[in-house]
Amino acid sequence: MAAAASNGLIVSFGEMLIDFVPTVSGVSLAEAPGFLKAPGGAPANVAIAVARLGGSAAFVGKLGDDEFGLMLAGILKENGVSADGVNFDKGARTALAFVTLRADGEREFMFYRNPSADMLLTPDELNLQLIRSAKVFHYGSISLIVEPCRSAHLKAMEVAKDGGALLSYDPNLRLPLWASAEEAREQIMSIWDKADVIKVSDVELEFLTGSDKIDDESALSLWHPNLKLLLVTLGEKGCRYYTKNFRGSVDAYHVKAVDTTGAGDSFVGALLCKIVDDHAIIEDEPRLKEVLKYACACGAITTTKKGAIPALPTHSDVLTLLNA
Repeated sequence: MAAAASNGLIVSFGEMLIDFVPTVSGVSLAEAPGFLKAPGGAPANVAIAVARLGGSAAFVGKLGDDEFGLMLAGILKENGVSADGVNFDKGARTALAFVTLRADGEREFMFYRNPSADMLLTPDELNLQLIRSAKVFHYGSISLIVEPCRSAHLKAMEVAKDGGALLSYDPNLRLPLWASAEEAREQIMSIWDKADVIKVSDVELEFLTGSDKIDDESALSLWHPNLKLLLVTLGEKGCRYYTKNFRGSVDAYHVKAVDTTGAGDSFVGALLCKIVDDHAIIEDEPRLKEVLKYACACGAITTTKKGAIPALPTHSDVLTLLNA
């Protein structure tokens, strides 16, 4: 499969923050002897995933005008992501999250956002020219939690859509950040019918449907008439895909997983990179399946190293796995 040398711009909107990860794995936050800085935030990870695969990416969001915010803007630029949509807040800090990988490899979060700079992005601060030029506009749901960021998110989506962009949504549920589970579900669903492409994890599927079944019927209960592609990622079981005319599944690649952080973002970045210049791939099952195999390979590679951004693959990394 050729390199994802896409020219179409993928704009990713939302939060970029620093995860503080224990220096030893398998401990609770309280037991951790020390922490390492790991830049992250799902929308930022997606933008860097795109750029690392050779695609054209920009990030839109707000950072604190502090050491950490400047560090994160630098990381975007070092990775070839445009920071033309990044604002800095003089009064609020860059968001922080303490994240631990438990002994079973699952994550536990503790967030410092009271309020953090990303929550304070206003509609007036949006770089509309950048957003209008997007061929794909990608976002999550954390930016819906509070005003003024929520209004900025809704305006950015509208401007991107009017500019002809494909809207891509990965809710990326982080329950501790919401006032309640009901509020999370309601707000996540409030923009559901605007998206062209939606990716949910198996856990998010259960949460949004209220069902403990992860099957076609459950997934299709989330279908909406304007949707072009619905994806359910199943971790080491691969992913399922649903379109207006067909549905199916793609197996995962089996690797030795060290840290699952960023795997979903890597999967999304790869998918968007492959479809940005040819949205019709979504309607062509054999081609879509190839793209999803590529995306699954990206996700798998991302689990083999610690941290999200350092683990995001290049095109040649993916080829190595696909050819193995």
